[in-house]
Amino acid sequence: MSGIKQTGEKNLMFFSGRAYPELAGEVASHLGVDTTPTTLRDFANGEIYARYLESVRGCDAFVMQSHTEPINQWIMEQLIMVDALKRASAERITVIMPFFGYARQDKKGRGREPITARLMADLFKTAGADRLMSIDLHTSQIQGFFDGPVDHLFAMPVLVNYLKDKLDLETTTVVSPDTGRVRLSERWADTLGTPLAFIHKRRDLDVANQVKVNEVVGKVRGRTCVLIDDMIDTAGTICKAADALYEQGATNVLVAATHAVFSDPAVDRLKNSRISEVIVTNTLPLAEDKRFDKLTVLSIAPLIARAITEVFNDGSVTSLFEGDS
Repeated sequence: MSGIKQTGEKNLMFFSGRAYPELAGEVASHLGVDTTPTTLRDFANGEIYARYLESVRGCDAFVMQSHTEPINQWIMEQLIMVDALKRASAERITVIMPFFGYARQDKKGRGREPITARLMADLFKTAGADRLMSIDLHTSQIQGFFDGPVDHLFAMPVLVNYLKDKLDLETTTVVSPDTGRVRLSERWADTLGTPLAFIHKRRDLDVANQVKVNEVVGKVRGRTCVLIDDMIDTAGTICKAADALYEQGATNVLVAATHAVFSDPAVDRLKNSRISEVIVTNTLPLAEDKRFDKLTVLSIAPLIARAITEVFNDGSVTSLFEGDS
């Protein structure tokens, strides 16, 4: 069946764009529904066309799209899908973006810069979204950019459950690769019951993706270090952080991150680094040429499906994370 129907009440319908149908299929399977049949195609000049093949009137619509490469095309497609739902009289529209495109542009670091994360929120609100759902936003303040509910999901339970079976927590330290990830790393350290360290770095504002690591603050000598981050883009930060930890006497370094963006030359850097394992979730698709022996990919689909169920049933999304919000 293509939805869950409650007679005289609510009707859940799940929709997916073309960016990452495999993840959408996983989520639909956990929900026990089919993805609603949708026509999506490109015109010769690149314009996108969308039409739903079933009535969506009065439904509780959940529209999922992973903002992967080419990111602007898939964001536009999701906006068009939301507009089509609004004009077809969907009762409530929840936009699910496992990876929030443009999340790093969440503030003005210097004059004459945009705040593109805010623009993203405004675009989806204008298109007709009533609610946003995303996983591990680059900063929590992005929740305030959208005029409506935002379900900020955390991949930490998925990653932590995997690591607990691999690590000797008595000799493990959780490490933040920069001061901006300290709050997230504190939550990890509290959950695992381990010490916390962080790396002080300086970034060249005039050169994208260039990082200079300065010093390690915390207890890492003779210990296994788990570097935590929300995303790995070109892997420059993570690889330099791992080198700094080994220089300070760490015996082993693992990396745990939610979003595997893996822009070039990330794969080569990670393959040739001293990092023993890179653990990520499948919020973004990974082509075969971006997979390597040290990479472990965990499925985020069960978490998304549970969050959708809670929203549909007017339950508590916060309860999924044992009080973290």
